[in-house]
Amino acid sequence: MSQKIAGVKGMNDLLPGELGGEMAPVETWQHVERTARELFARFGYGEIRTPMVEDTALFVRSVGEETDIVGKEMYTFEDKAGRSLSLRPEGTAPAVRAYIEHSVANQEPLTRWYYIGPMFRYERMKTGRYRQFFQIGAEAIGSREAAQDVELMDMVVQLLEALGLKEVSLNLNSLGDDACRPVFQQKLVEHLTAHRAELCEDCQRRLESNPMRVLDCKNAKCQAVVQAAPDILQFLCEPCKAHFGDVRRKLDVLGVRYVINPRIVRGLDYYTRTTFEFIAAHPALGTASTVGGGGRYDKLLKSLGGPDLPAVGFGLGLDRLTLLLKEGGQKYAPPPDVFIAVADEGSADEAFKLASRLRREGLRVEFDTRGGSLKSQMKRADKTRARFALVLGQTERESGKGQLKPMAGGEPIPVALNEVAQTVRAAH
Repeated sequence: MSQKIAGVKGMNDLLPGELGGEMAPVETWQHVERTARELFARFGYGEIRTPMVEDTALFVRSVGEETDIVGKEMYTFEDKAGRSLSLRPEGTAPAVRAYIEHSVANQEPLTRWYYIGPMFRYERMKTGRYRQFFQIGAEAIGSREAAQDVELMDMVVQLLEALGLKEVSLNLNSLGDDACRPVFQQKLVEHLTAHRAELCEDCQRRLESNPMRVLDCKNAKCQAVVQAAPDILQFLCEPCKAHFGDVRRKLDVLGVRYVINPRIVRGLDYYTRTTFEFIAAHPALGTASTVGGGGRYDKLLKSLGGPDLPAVGFGLGLDRLTLLLKEGGQKYAPPPDVFIAVADEGSADEAFKLASRLRREGLRVEFDTRGGSLKSQMKRADKTRARFALVLGQTERESGKGQLKPMAGGEPIPVALNEVAQTVRAAH
């Protein structure tokens, strides 16, 4: 007997119905994706689809060589031509690369894109954190106004509301810019150096290469040191302070609730000024409580060889959103409208033909191609949660009439076989 081949660890199968185990059913994923597409279109965002593989240099230059993503987590390999390629670990850098490559700045002054797709990071796995994970993200390129930051946050808020996810809070911060951040970094380094022995090994390394990454460490001892660290909001220059104030004012105008959290720096090097995270207060996610986040990255386009344009964006963890919805217990797979059962062997072809026609007419139809006894077929109809069952036998074929049996109970509905679709719709 041949040995079974298992899936790659940390890369999950998404199955329909109740077959998915830890993962939410694929219908839940489809519901989130469908809701996001419809909502983002209302905001004027168009979809972009970039390759899953990019030149490694794209992420080194954008995400940052000293970040954990680039240093530890990327899936990087050489292709047959000797080029270093990487599976994308996040969605912003590929979107910016596409923006630059296709000279979009010459075609429109303000660009709003969204994306939905898989990302890859080799990291320690836990609930809601996988090596292949999925993100819903959006980018707005061309506006440096606080209103653009707030529009994106409002879009996430409305998506969470549309999904019925209420226990998610918006945490807000500003990282300043090149004019004021160096002063803060100097004070931060002084504080961290004084407590160097209390930091984990990774943060001792970060202290030398990228000290702000220490603020993002989840180690309990490091967090204790960070809590006593200087507050970046106290070091903002006047333009950054004004921008942050305008962001807060516009969130207030929209009635969007938020919490100021000066420890949010995100895990990427390209952020400037506004940063934010959406954090869920739900035990289902354990320590992976951040369902999404983003911020402003006004320097990224220029650093990648593009025009000097401002931009802001976010990414949401689709895995985590679906896990939260799964905890709610709601079913997103629509049940069949009709289950067609065959009463005798001579009616099988006619039943098969009827199922095909009703599907053409827009109904969701279940038909068991295996046949079997009428009793077993009706058990199957009950399991599928079909609204109606229609049994087709010789009597029905010859009369051209049948009965729609409500599977939830109630009196059968007489129906002409050529009017099944109309009758089912009228019964809604």
